[in-house]
Amino acid sequence: MQKIGVLGAGAWGTALAEVAARAGRDTILWAREPEVVDSVNTSHENTVFLSGVPLNPALRATGDMADMADIDALLIVSPAQHLRAMLLSQVQHLKKGVPLVICSKGIEVATGKLLSEAVEEVAPGHPVAVLSGPTFAAEVARGMPCALTLACADREVGDKLVQALGQPTFRPYYDHDVVGAQVGGAVKNVLAIACGIVAGLAIGENAKAAVITRGLAEIMRFGALYGAERETLMGLSGLGDLILTCSSTQSRNMSLGKAIGEGRTFAEIMAERNSVAEGAHTVEIVKKIAASKGLSMPITEAVYQILKEGKDVRTVMDALLNRPFTTERR
Repeated sequence: MQKIGVLGAGAWGTALAEVAARAGRDTILWAREPEVVDSVNTSHENTVFLSGVPLNPALRATGDMADMADIDALLIVSPAQHLRAMLLSQVQHLKKGVPLVICSKGIEVATGKLLSEAVEEVAPGHPVAVLSGPTFAAEVARGMPCALTLACADREVGDKLVQALGQPTFRPYYDHDVVGAQVGGAVKNVLAIACGIVAGLAIGENAKAAVITRGLAEIMRFGALYGAERETLMGLSGLGDLILTCSSTQSRNMSLGKAIGEGRTFAEIMAERNSVAEGAHTVEIVKKIAASKGLSMPITEAVYQILKEGKDVRTVMDALLNRPFTTERR
């Protein structure tokens, strides 16, 4: 796997393209925005989505998917709710059997399907993998150390992807559990919003630890619906990602929650951003699925009430704190 394509040139897509280029791969980054293509190719920086981070001069950007015709693997880094349409419009340019690596986190709101299911429907015959874990794009792009899960049902393909991307500061760990790698990454974004709200309300580190821990219980319950393995959810793409995303305002989801806890509205916060907080979309479908299956996910429910129903933050928090006591293993 010498030639790597990256579909989507936001902060994370750009960081992954930089990783592949740093690993010595012939890497091409597809961007929708002409200004991003120009910036990457001329100044070796994505001034729109990852400003201030120098990029490998060998990294090439393009706005023409036909330039990906001879790649050996494609990393898909479009927003989760646009992944299906994006891939559908571009898949005809790929060689038969090229592995497709999902690097986005979320669940389709329109269908309730995991992103791997969407990819399999749009691009049958292409092996599907998932790359997910506790990572902030700017740190990865700067070559700071991280570890992730690379999940693929086909061990041979998974091993090749690990070897193609892996390096001392970017450590992919192989896993076969494609489902579990997605569930952890999707639900933790909702919980990060909740942790941000706790930070914005300034109600303490104890409360944040409680949200992370009880949030993990919600991830485990939700994952069980899909057959996710507990070991995966307790690993890098589950617990690891949850801890990171809930601990820093570098997280778009955590910073969104913090601003809401400080009294700002969801609409005005999003109007100022050029990036997506996936948890704001994912909360809708996770809440719907949980309700239909009788799952108890009170933190997710609270975030839904605040974001989608416009309920008062402190009123929702008080209701959450006054729930009946129960056993920890529920």
